[in-house]
Amino acid sequence: MAARLAGGNGALALLCNTLPTGAILTVLIQTFGSVSGAHFNPAVSIAFALRRELPWPEAVAYIVVQIVGGIIGVWAAHAMFELPLLQVSLTMRTGPGQWFAEFVAAFGLVLTILGCLARTPAAIPYAVGLYITAAYWFTASTSFANPAVTIARALSDTYAGIAPAGIAPAGIAAFIAAQLLGALAAVALAWWLFAKKGKPSVDDYAR
Repeated sequence: MAARLAGGNGALALLCNTLPTGAILTVLIQTFGSVSGAHFNPAVSIAFALRRELPWPEAVAYIVVQIVGGIIGVWAAHAMFELPLLQVSLTMRTGPGQWFAEFVAAFGLVLTILGCLARTPAAIPYAVGLYITAAYWFTASTSFANPAVTIARALSDTYAGIAPAGIAPAGIAAFIAAQLLGALAAVALAWWLFAKKGKPSVDDYAR
């Protein structure tokens, strides 16, 4: 939709992607927080598993569903806009700057969640939505910050796409590695910053 309406204006297309992403994240977290803790992101699920707040078997199951859900979402978007369902992105997003941007994006996202969880769990849906909205603009990569989304976007040759390995150097593997490293760094820093501030349940913010 953004690409069709923006008329070639890249900034407007990015804005058109930013606002609905931040808004729907807030809605989804509010809707599904009481079901699964609103785990839509493998990096976040791994972070909670490392903190022993999510069993590893459950985390693995979540990650599988997150990846499958992302792929189904891409196909649904293609179907709505009458595009071929099966695609591979040709959009080049690569290089040290992009990879570092994904480290920063995932680090900030996980730290936002853990920081809010330590003190103001009810703020998590809004904090995550606002963080992603802002991170679209302050990161060079437009803030994927989610390995499942990265995989899904490799399967869409549209404005939001990212070329996989074989088309782009390192492909999505470097993005995912950077995201996971960012999440690990956030877990370590959150342990130091918030360890003495109590550990509310992952689902507390949904109350």
